[in-house]
Amino acid sequence: MVRPVQHIVIVGGGTAGWLTAGVIAARHQGRRPHGFSVTLVESPNVPIIGVGEGTWPTLRTTLRRMGVSEAEFFRQCDASFKQGARFNRWTTGAEDDGYYHPLMLPQSFGQLNLASHWLAGNGDVSFCDSVTPQGRICDAGLAPKTIATPEYEALANYAYHLDAGKFADFLRRHCCETLGVRHVSADVEEVIRTEDGDIRAVRTAQAGEVAGDLFVDCTGFRSLLLGEAMGVPFRPLNHILFCDTALAIQIPYEDAEAPIASHTISTAQSAGWIWDIGLPTRRGVGHVFSSSHTDRDAAERELRAYLGEAGHDLPVRELKIRAGHRARFWDRNCVAVGLAAGFLEPLEASAIVLIELSAKLIAEQMPACREVMDMVARRFNDTTLYRWGRIVDFLKLHYTLTRRTDSDFWRDNVRAESIPDRLQALMALWRYQVPWMHDEFDRVEEVFPSASYQYVLYGMGQRTEIMPGSLMAETVGAERAWRENDVQTGRLLAGLPRHRDLIRRIVERGLPTI
Repeated sequence: MVRPVQHIVIVGGGTAGWLTAGVIAARHQGRRPHGFSVTLVESPNVPIIGVGEGTWPTLRTTLRRMGVSEAEFFRQCDASFKQGARFNRWTTGAEDDGYYHPLMLPQSFGQLNLASHWLAGNGDVSFCDSVTPQGRICDAGLAPKTIATPEYEALANYAYHLDAGKFADFLRRHCCETLGVRHVSADVEEVIRTEDGDIRAVRTAQAGEVAGDLFVDCTGFRSLLLGEAMGVPFRPLNHILFCDTALAIQIPYEDAEAPIASHTISTAQSAGWIWDIGLPTRRGVGHVFSSSHTDRDAAERELRAYLGEAGHDLPVRELKIRAGHRARFWDRNCVAVGLAAGFLEPLEASAIVLIELSAKLIAEQMPACREVMDMVARRFNDTTLYRWGRIVDFLKLHYTLTRRTDSDFWRDNVRAESIPDRLQALMALWRYQVPWMHDEFDRVEEVFPSASYQYVLYGMGQRTEIMPGSLMAETVGAERAWRENDVQTGRLLAGLPRHRDLIRRIVERGLPTI
């Protein structure tokens, strides 16, 4: 007898649980009258971690598909725009050492590889400013759109910064009130399995048994279902990514009209780095560091030195980071999303985008019946393992390109044994060829495209040897792209509003809808 997959049970709330619930429920709304259901079981006694405040542009598409109003999202989630990241003191450690990883692609990307022409030109303008307006937009404190730009549309590509706690509550309300997700507030006491190893139900203290056909583990680092019940092992990656502790602090603005940075600021320290994220009501700041290279007290001193008087008496929250992921992400009828699947340091805001991509893949590849679930699981595991590996490569790239030698942390990061083989091969290739779309960046949904590698490589002063005469056929196209970038930069700098001003207008007036 065929066993249809009709009842999806998500265990755990927070961003991972509610975002997954929303993506699945929105994708399968048409099946609700025929018995399809999404239930989320959330403990009333386990707080969410709540420090994931950076996202990727993919969240715009995710929220739009869920039927979320962008204006309402800004009103309820203390959200701001994110146009990329600024990396300070990563290359040499000097005060003027910095570069942008923007979210806009280089001009004419896909038709023309401007990085080769920039390298051949050897100009004084940074790579970012040569190929996109976004670094200049961020420097000027401007927003990526105007009040007349429709919801989720952009003049300059953008993601969001947000209050993670408020975001989870916002998603919960939308999922329950609009998408028909059933919310069970209860503590899971037991995972009940069948003789063949599937999960049949979870037994809760307050609501009894909750049965399902497919279970999604969003229980955080504990991984109650996939890790504990199913016994899927954890693969540590601390030999590649050394940071294992974070100290987080929230800083209120002294002036309600203070500018809001529309990019994440990442400032390297002696044994890690500090994030600085601007929201409308506060800044979220934290120090991510390696406890093998410094101690907590020294790390806190660096954090408070960075903050100055603003953070003198404010409490600091400590979080332990376990870099790595599960050996498998989907086992039998259980799939893990979010921290239950794994975690890497928040250097390029990969946590929420991995939740989105996993939820989207589950929703789109939802097995029709148990008989095909193992095949879907194999494909999910292959795709997800690939994505985790590419993120590890990209994060490590930031460390391997450093020229800092002022501490063991930076010296250890450039040791060959800490660099993944695939990244070592790509770095050898990039000595003579500029990163491009065919350098194994061939998946439909790459988290970091070849343009991202260009921004980091050339932002950190790396050079690629350009063969004489190899660019002659593209000279006219490159000159046209430089001119287009100059025109676009001037137009956007003249026409975009101040970041804080646009957020205020969105909250007061909303945005046009298409």
